[in-house]
Amino acid sequence: MTGKAIRLSKLFPEGNNAVVVAIDHGQTFGPMEGLVNYTAAARRLQAADAVLLAPQMIRFTADLFHGRGSPAMIVRLNWNSIHCEPWRYREAQIVKTVSAAAGARAGADVLLASLTLKTGSEAHDAENVRIFAALAEEAANLGMPIIGEVFPAGDLRGQPDEFHDYVVKVCRIVCELGADAIKTFYTGDRFAEVVEGAPIPVFALGAEKLPRQVDALDLAARAVAAGARGVVFGRNVLQAERPDDFLAGLKEVVRGAATPQEAAAHYGLK
Repeated sequence: MTGKAIRLSKLFPEGNNAVVVAIDHGQTFGPMEGLVNYTAAARRLQAADAVLLAPQMIRFTADLFHGRGSPAMIVRLNWNSIHCEPWRYREAQIVKTVSAAAGARAGADVLLASLTLKTGSEAHDAENVRIFAALAEEAANLGMPIIGEVFPAGDLRGQPDEFHDYVVKVCRIVCELGADAIKTFYTGDRFAEVVEGAPIPVFALGAEKLPRQVDALDLAARAVAAGARGVVFGRNVLQAERPDDFLAGLKEVVRGAATPQEAAAHYGLK
């Protein structure tokens, strides 16, 4: 087993599907609800299988990553303007923010980099590929696994069929560029096609905060039923009325120990 495989296995305790909590929103949202007090938010995530964050924010996570049984650390390496949702950016300009070596020195178990294609410019797409491929090579040279985060440009999410086709294609592309796992949107009833087209673990992201907690649990259940190896949730955990209870229920659903309705009833979720 390679160093990459050993480190990636930390996301899947005892082979279970994984629940990753993202707390890197401040890079593009500023002090978002649920993350204004960053240290307090991080302290509530001990039960997560992994936590995604910017390496510069590790200093504010107290002892979240210390000791046996602590979450795996996933470090983001690049910045994508498409994530700046409050400012409605559409071009997906991507820049490298830290090297893979810097992420490893910070304590990362796994690295992550974003890729957006179909921006409307072939030259721009090629530059985004260059940035991702270079980071994937840096990671490989260190024996570090890298997650490819597949995001769309523009308003593609509002066109379900085109969006699904985009996710299917770009997930395979990011795999062939060196990704060891994928973080992307759940695209609905045909999500199994995304999983089948990429021979690496796929995680479904939660995206925006859903109106009811049981809706977020249902999204996770459907993604896992389609073959996802877990979920990456941010706002749906951080902005929950009781994040600890929602995270516990989410883990049960993702691991197949409870249905969304059972988990919601057991933990008193909306």
